[in-house]
Amino acid sequence: MRRCPIAVLDRRPVTSPHVPDATPPAPDVIAAFLSQARTIVGDPHVRTDPDDLATYGRDWTKVHAPAPSAVVLPRTTDEVAAIVRLANELPIALVPSGGRTGLAAGAVAAHGEVVLSLERMRSIGAVDTRALTVEVEAGVVTAAVHAHCEPLELTWPVDFASKGSSTVGGNIATNAGGVKVIRYGLTRQWVLGLEVVTGAGEVLVLNGALEKNNTGIDLRQLFIGSEGVLGLVTKATLKLARVPKTLDVMLLAVPDLAGVLRLFERARRGPFVLSAFEFFTDRCYARVQKHRGLSLPIETRTSHYVLVEVEASDHAALEGWLESIFTDDVVLDGTLAENVARARHLWELREGISESLSATGMPHKNDISLPIASLEAFVGEFEATFAREWPGFELCLFGHIGDGNLHVNVMKPEAMSKDEFLSHAHRADEQMFTLVRAHGGSISAEHGIGLLKKDFLHYSRSAEEIAIFRAIKRVLDPRGILNPGKVF
Repeated sequence: MRRCPIAVLDRRPVTSPHVPDATPPAPDVIAAFLSQARTIVGDPHVRTDPDDLATYGRDWTKVHAPAPSAVVLPRTTDEVAAIVRLANELPIALVPSGGRTGLAAGAVAAHGEVVLSLERMRSIGAVDTRALTVEVEAGVVTAAVHAHCEPLELTWPVDFASKGSSTVGGNIATNAGGVKVIRYGLTRQWVLGLEVVTGAGEVLVLNGALEKNNTGIDLRQLFIGSEGVLGLVTKATLKLARVPKTLDVMLLAVPDLAGVLRLFERARRGPFVLSAFEFFTDRCYARVQKHRGLSLPIETRTSHYVLVEVEASDHAALEGWLESIFTDDVVLDGTLAENVARARHLWELREGISESLSATGMPHKNDISLPIASLEAFVGEFEATFAREWPGFELCLFGHIGDGNLHVNVMKPEAMSKDEFLSHAHRADEQMFTLVRAHGGSISAEHGIGLLKKDFLHYSRSAEEIAIFRAIKRVLDPRGILNPGKVF
């Protein structure tokens, strides 16, 4: 394997006269690329069919129309490195692609880039039952890792609604969160080692299966959450956790967001391990009911609902805790799932929200995070501003309240054009992000920056930090071919 050359870290802007952000490649350049790419990966794995371009050129966002020049599907790390080196020589821009489930347009190819999809890289190694690790390739679907480890009563505890489509490489590139962050933390907590192809086409093998390795800067962490602008993760050694023996799931009705937070405080001190604490509003449920036809298994209708999952070793203590939150008027109503099927139904009410919002309208999505202590004040200020400035717009809130993550969805009015709606949404974002900054929050909790939020990065990152981002980009992707125009 070739080593990554040492370069001087500077703070000049990342620019390239050869690979501008929004200029499609010249026909002769793409023709030369396609000819050599077919030699590297095989003719069937270089695609230019319009349907393939449309499929691989987009993610779950609907803002940018996909317009890639081609799709290349390598099978090995060496093939990935060869394609990246070829792209440097010509040069031509590459957009890394996994399961394309992101919501920040980080995997969108809208300006003639070549999509480099790792979906053929789906090998899963044997589970090391002593070290509790498994080595997988980047194209492995998240749910496939779960299924592979389940017979051994182990799991990779990265879990979210899109686990049946998202891939390990994409999870790592975005440092994915999900519904179990309150229990297990983010993706970066569950990655021991990486194999990465940098933007220069060099292969780095970082940390392997070591739990401890205190030999300088942990380069592995540079690539986790970097959204494919520094390199492509091709293989990872994942840490595993024991599957809990029992999980209890309950759905509880509370009067408002303050009630959600009161319940959270009680759950934090409950006689169990808190595995998930999710909330959604009645507007979210109405969309789920319309799209999926799911019923709400409690009689009381209110504005806010909370799904709680716990690991309880003492069921008498759990029942006592439930009785106390009713006696103290912390909750209005609720139900405890009596079996696995009912628990699954409760989870579908929460996990079906994002899909249902998109299926029943056009949502403008944001995922922001706040210090938990600031959530109530922030939401109150934002909802008041939103009602004053954008009357008639439907606001759907849900999220991982236990880790301060809110999913803010503004629904497009049916009679309004897409362009007019996005113009309103852009102005709403500016006001929301101003509030986020004032409360010490982040403009992106889970989905990254991509194309959609790069104009707002300064609300969460200082000029000095962004300058360092650019300097690191120059070292690892000197010609700027990887995901140009994304993040910054």
